Amino acid sequence: MEINREDFEESIVNIGRVTKVVKGGRRFRFTALVVVGNKKGTIGFGAGKAKEVPDAIKKAVDNAFKNLSKVSIKGTTIAHDIEHKYNASRILLKPASEGTGVIAGGAVRPVLELAGIKDVLTKSIGSNNPGTLVRATVEALGRLKG
Repeated sequence: MEINREDFEESIVNIGRVTKVVKGGRRFRFTALVVVGNKKGTIGFGAGKAKEVPDAIKKAVDNAFKNLSKVSIKGTTIAHDIEHKYNASRILLKPASEGTGVIAGGAVRPVLELAGIKDVLTKSIGSNNPGTLVRATVEALGRLKG
């Protein structure tokens, strides 16, 4: 499958600063969590870590393109209700009528928008860690039956 990167949009979900304390002081590094999607049912996410933010984002985008997956979309929404758990994060996705929009918060919204889903209701339960929420959402979308 040939992937044209120009067709994909990227969204930065989270940027974190990691500190390592050494003898001479503190060493800072940055982590980035990025979601990529073509708004036509293909979605991917990746994480990157580097000494500078742009480098971390670039690594995360490259990682996201290595982890692409297909999502089945029914019109502007999803085919059926689904609940999925990853670690301590649980996500509920429900189809919504046209015109509802993406009712989602935090790290779930960019995943759904970049997948091309326009009308959906969501609820996240448990941990609101962006990494686990993104993974739970992507896995839930992957489990949908068209």
